[in-house]
Amino acid sequence: MASPAQEQRTTARFLRAPLALWRRIARPDSASSGTSYFLILGATLALTAIGIMMVLSASSVESIAAGESPYTAALKQALFGLVGLVGMFVLSRINVRWLKRLAWPGIGTTIVLLVLVQLVGRRVLGNRNWIDIAGFSLQPSEFAKLLLALWMATILNKKADLLDRWGHALVPVAPVGFGIAGLVIWGHDLGTTLVILLVVVAALFYAGVPTKLFVASGVLVVVGAAALAVTSPNRMCRIYNWVGQEPDFCKADGGDFGYQVQNGLQGLASGGWLGVGLGQSRQKYSWIPEAHNDFIFAVLGEELGLFGTLLVLALFAVLAVAVFRVVSRQTELFPRILGGTIMAWILGQAAINMAMVTGIAPVIGVPLPFISSGGSALVSCLCAIGVVLSLAREDMRPVRARRPGRTAAQGDGPGTAGRRPAARPAKVPAAAGRAAARPAPRPAPAAPPARGTTAQHHTQRKAST
Repeated sequence: MASPAQEQRTTARFLRAPLALWRRIARPDSASSGTSYFLILGATLALTAIGIMMVLSASSVESIAAGESPYTAALKQALFGLVGLVGMFVLSRINVRWLKRLAWPGIGTTIVLLVLVQLVGRRVLGNRNWIDIAGFSLQPSEFAKLLLALWMATILNKKADLLDRWGHALVPVAPVGFGIAGLVIWGHDLGTTLVILLVVVAALFYAGVPTKLFVASGVLVVVGAAALAVTSPNRMCRIYNWVGQEPDFCKADGGDFGYQVQNGLQGLASGGWLGVGLGQSRQKYSWIPEAHNDFIFAVLGEELGLFGTLLVLALFAVLAVAVFRVVSRQTELFPRILGGTIMAWILGQAAINMAMVTGIAPVIGVPLPFISSGGSALVSCLCAIGVVLSLAREDMRPVRARRPGRTAAQGDGPGTAGRRPAARPAKVPAAAGRAAARPAPRPAPAAPPARGTTAQHHTQRKAST
């Protein structure tokens, strides 16, 4: 029988095992070799390709019923995907610190567009979130997530030495963040509002604000979300249906609030291990409302089966680990806040959508990043990934090794990057150069000493003898 000390050591090893596994996977302290960059890029491109394919499959039936081409929604999604990839490529080549210049203009433009949406915007399925510009529908609330993250990172970076004080940590970050969330909930979009509040909390977390302040902000978010849910009968009916109840006022409304979830679960269940086949979904024939948008994960599970859903989960997991590795290596506050907030936004939104489709959370209308139909959401997510790729490129820049046969004065060492070359010697006139190049004349041989007379010579010889 094991002693209590041995049981404690076994329990401690069991509890430390998940943490050790996470450290081995994330490797935040290891030197980067470019792996994170290519993992982020590959996972993003794969999710975007799967999304365009599933939008084509999920929207074809409704497009034909509306008298349109079955490729209408997919082609539009592919066009926005191309625009987003261009934005991702451009942002991945820009120094992230330069983006600070866009913080104030971006947040100002976001507030103006959100106000215009509520004044002249278009209402779809009860939510007023879209505004028509040049023949395209723009959803400013999707771009507000990225621009708010950029603005908050800029402000919190300037107040780095004052974040231990409540006033400086909350002002003006909290008023602006809650103001943008208020403009979005004005259009009755609770799902996007919760994601924006998640962005605010994530920025405060990565800024390193005191724990008490962070907990207080979380409590305010929960209280605000509960208040918004209570003030809307539609949202309360969805919550009651989620917990398995149906009050009388929900029956009087005439709406079946569990219809979407029930058919989504039926689609996931009928997919089996390998699915019924791409394009062969039966639930997309008007059984699942918004099959190509919020509930596209159910169609994916029906057509591609458990294998397809696990593939999407694996791609998001790879994206999470790679982005975490990039963020954990940042030594400056601004890129750490910006990258961490983007990670919390995209992965948190994906988790909310999957929980909503599988019945773990109530239906609140949150699209699945990179996969659900929606040009504004796709472009904003791809641009956000471009910012993270820029941080990953900085992390993977190799140090140039010293080449053999070259000296430090020739600028081959890592510390000589950016130094000016040594000054060249002044030019010498050609005549002076030729004169200097001529060899000096040989000195004339020394004359032999003059010999004396014969008498003197004999006298010297006699003296010497």
